Amino acid sequence: MSGLLRIRWAIVPQIAPRPLINCNRCGGVRPYQCSGKFRVNANGKRIDAWLIYRCIGCDNSWNRTILERCNRRDIEPALLTALESNDPALVRHHAFDATALRSRIGRIEEFPDVTVRKELLDGLPGHAPALRLELRLDAATPARLDRLLAGELGVSRSRLQAWEERLLLIVEPDGARALRRPARDGMAVRIDLAGEADRDAIVSAACG
Repeated sequence: MSGLLRIRWAIVPQIAPRPLINCNRCGGVRPYQCSGKFRVNANGKRIDAWLIYRCIGCDNSWNRTILERCNRRDIEPALLTALESNDPALVRHHAFDATALRSRIGRIEEFPDVTVRKELLDGLPGHAPALRLELRLDAATPARLDRLLAGELGVSRSRLQAWEERLLLIVEPDGARALRRPARDGMAVRIDLAGEADRDAIVSAACG
């Protein structure tokens, strides 16, 4: 595709996944949400650290293990400082790690809410007949790619599917059926808009 317009979309998930835990206060399974705080315990040279979650119904706590009986000399000082100071970046890293959370507790609830920050990397919006959207995510999201594209570009999901069937829309590196799967870091979406009457509106939406 000549005249390609390259745009980076930085996709930021907004709501951390929540474990579903049997709350002994509420008397049933309830979602627990991340409190944004760690608990660190030192027993001699051994360090334990947990990320604290709280029941959304009664505020009962559940501690998710981050470090267990680790020798202090094996822990980087910067990591220990971040744990003790409830560093927001470290909290986010663990809170949004749905795979690790699911392996620990089994059942979780996930949310597709994201914000998208758009940055033009290369090309002239007024002349480009094609787009390349480069996706960057700082954490996994369950948001389906077709819903994300439809919402951000202002087009229907059926139109996206039609573009895909006509090879006007190509997802790299996932290929077939990628539109129906969650957006992932490193994906790129190429869309040929040369024959679309509303090309300018779509380009404007893609650029933000």
